Amino acid sequence: MKEILLVAGARPNFMKLAPLVRALEPLHGQLGFKIVHTGQHYDREMSDVFFEELGIPTPHFHLGAGGGSHAEQTAKIMVAFEALCQPEKPTAVVVFGDVNSTLACSIVAKKLGIKVAHVEAGLRSGDWAMPEEVNRVVTDSITDWYFVTEPSGMEHLRREGKPEAALHFVGHVMVDNVLFQRDKLLQQALTSGPSVDFKTRHPRYAVVTMHRPSNVDEASTLTEIASALMDISKQLPIAFPVHPRTRKNFEAFWIELGPHIELLPPLPYMEFLNLWKDAALVLTDSGGLQEETTALGVPCVTLRENTERPITVDEGSNVLAGTSAKRIKQLAQEFIEGRTKKAQRPQLWDGQAAQRIAAILLRELSHLG
Repeated sequence: MKEILLVAGARPNFMKLAPLVRALEPLHGQLGFKIVHTGQHYDREMSDVFFEELGIPTPHFHLGAGGGSHAEQTAKIMVAFEALCQPEKPTAVVVFGDVNSTLACSIVAKKLGIKVAHVEAGLRSGDWAMPEEVNRVVTDSITDWYFVTEPSGMEHLRREGKPEAALHFVGHVMVDNVLFQRDKLLQQALTSGPSVDFKTRHPRYAVVTMHRPSNVDEASTLTEIASALMDISKQLPIAFPVHPRTRKNFEAFWIELGPHIELLPPLPYMEFLNLWKDAALVLTDSGGLQEETTALGVPCVTLRENTERPITVDEGSNVLAGTSAKRIKQLAQEFIEGRTKKAQRPQLWDGQAAQRIAAILLRELSHLG
């Protein structure tokens, strides 16, 4: 029986991996899989409960890579993953997204003669200051099967000369996951926790997330964004689950956010989904949240100058604001006043992407000796 390794290194990777695990489980006997956690992000919330929420088993292997610079982390993952692949001898390695684990494990697999499948292939921001852009482009340069979330990804890969037979427009596993988890919440709503408490006190509210170094590491930029958030919060109270890096810089730069912005700790997945799914507005610099809000039709203002997910702007509920306080407030005001843009869920964002990927993997691997 052919076996594949599903590689994840950070929380968003596992949210993309979970639907594929559910799609592969019925194929047991035809195609086996094992989950590899590289340990790129140490997260105390990634407990057994986290994997139970996602409906997947705990990882079969944990590489324990930990932190360090980009080079240090990538190197540690590569050494550990090579040591795993040599005895395991998988037929293929499946990587997700654009983190350092994606890049590191793709390189190792390719040099060992193992086929590489990239889920969420073809996304491009054009911003080479983003480490994720480097990871995406390099991973796609050595990928064998490209699983693409939106038409722009197909266009990028074709322009880069990738073979048409290797390109598969399948939809988005992140959307599979958010629809699956949303339905779980509808069946059994949370009755306690930070999200429930905040929503009880504030029937109409906004949610903010912010973690990108370009936004939170420069005092002038963080101050500009904070100014916009304070003004918005005077009309719409804000729940702000704060990334540790962001919280540290608020303190270091002596930035106050005022009484209408409630700082929360980082939330477990279901808590966070329960919070933002009913928000009047989300403001974020997260790539994944741009897609998730589009999937559920929640208005989203992205605090970035560019996006590698243009379909969320072209068709979805997302708008690009950059980091200008004036622009952020203008776009937020339009949503607050109900002047929402015409939005729809993009093609194939239907909750079935993982089934398509599993079927393609089974077909492609059956042709290998």
